[in-house]
Amino acid sequence: MQRFVAYYRVSTKRQGDSGLGLDAQRDAVRGFVAGRAVVAEFEEVESGKKADRPALEAALRACRLHGATLVIAKLDRLSRSVTFISKLMDEGVQFVACDLPHANALTVGIMASVAQFEREMISTRTRQALAAARARGVVLGGRRGDHRIEDYGEAGRQRSARVRRVAADATAGDCLIAIEDVRKEGAQSLRGVAAALNARRIPAPRGGEWSAGQVRRVIMRTSGGGLG
Repeated sequence: MQRFVAYYRVSTKRQGDSGLGLDAQRDAVRGFVAGRAVVAEFEEVESGKKADRPALEAALRACRLHGATLVIAKLDRLSRSVTFISKLMDEGVQFVACDLPHANALTVGIMASVAQFEREMISTRTRQALAAARARGVVLGGRRGDHRIEDYGEAGRQRSARVRRVAADATAGDCLIAIEDVRKEGAQSLRGVAAALNARRIPAPRGGEWSAGQVRRVIMRTSGGGLG
């Protein structure tokens, strides 16, 4: 069954205190999920123009931990910034807006179209520049100095490895927060922590259920600490 993390936002403290707007957002989310699991809910009083939103960060962390989809009542409750929305998608967090369920596909389509247009313009300008260079008698092609195509391939592999490493570190960081939460509730042994995480239905970093060894690896990766 698909799982969701709900995020509600109002722009003013007065709206937050009165609940004005929040109730309507909750109703919209309940109607959209239609009985499917909502594993967590977060609400925030903050302007949509600000990217620093602690409750939203907590909601995104919950999405990553539970493999859940972020659900919002209206697209503008998340952000009016396309750059911000694309950042969410780059982080691998899926989201859906009740008022525009296909916003993901629409946003990606627009961004892809713009990127394609920019690539075509760059390609056209490059061809024009090369033609002008040939007309001036510039010799094109061939190896220049110490540049080797093999070096660029190796650079690409190293960059890819760095990206995977950063993603793994981020996942481990999210898991460590969950581990610390269950430790505060009384679970102290590696096996006890694993059982508590499984009870919360938080998937292990590579999916599936937690084991004592997986708990130890997360702790060692993120803090060098240990449990008995």
